[in-house]
Amino acid sequence: MATVTQSGFSEPSLLAKIVSRPTALAGLIVITAMILLSLFAPLISPYEPAQLAVRDRMQGPSMAHLFGTDDLGRDIFTRVLYSGQTSITVGVSVVVFSTIIGVFLGLTAGFFRRLDAPVSRLIDAMMAFPDILLAIALVAALGASATNVVIALGTVYAPRLARVVRASTLVIRELPYVEAARALAVPTPVILVRHVLRNVTSPLLVQATFIFANAILAEAGLSFLGVGISPDIPTWGTMISVGRQYLDQAPWIMWFPGGAIIVTVLSLQLLGDGLRDFLDPRLAKDV
Repeated sequence: MATVTQSGFSEPSLLAKIVSRPTALAGLIVITAMILLSLFAPLISPYEPAQLAVRDRMQGPSMAHLFGTDDLGRDIFTRVLYSGQTSITVGVSVVVFSTIIGVFLGLTAGFFRRLDAPVSRLIDAMMAFPDILLAIALVAALGASATNVVIALGTVYAPRLARVVRASTLVIRELPYVEAARALAVPTPVILVRHVLRNVTSPLLVQATFIFANAILAEAGLSFLGVGISPDIPTWGTMISVGRQYLDQAPWIMWFPGGAIIVTVLSLQLLGDGLRDFLDPRLAKDV
């Protein structure tokens, strides 16, 4: 809801700000379309993702098969839609999981002085490893499944959120209204939720969009390498891995899942850039 300023003008809502910025609006429209297409895949496509038709294997795009067929005659358009369900579900789950861990670590390190050093060293240690290598190691240790991929990627991206939350908390805990709450003996959990967490929502939202994009890209990478989600479940990474064997004969097997990854990740990046411009006080003045 828009708020009224002293001058009598209402401050535009976040959605109105996004609409006023073409790149952010384009990102919002595209990612919304991708989500809707994936959710309504059973209603959009007449085929099943695992439906075999060996006689129609490796056919090019046509009216019967918009994106062509793969090496087993499966409809690529259908598999791209159903793969979107998997990738978007994993992306959202990673965002939720990493946010829970990141917020807990960030608030703990930023608000409690005695715990700042050990928690910060833990965050630094987790960030010392390359993201994809740490994710591969965790998935290899836990086993290949959608749940373990979410846990692995959530663990990988949690330190990024933790550092953002910690930096904001270090500033907020010294503000007068927080000190006043302490003087009035307000319980610490109430202070953390009501006064600190509410004020770090904006940077968290921006980081969430970037983590969403990175999680989709990382999940596709893990599936491409064969250490991610089970091959029985259609994913964009698995489709690309299979399609590389037929790059000369049927390049469309790789084109369309690869294009879906590019479009989805790019739209999330554009939306995240727009949100950062509006929600970061240092950049909002110039927007």
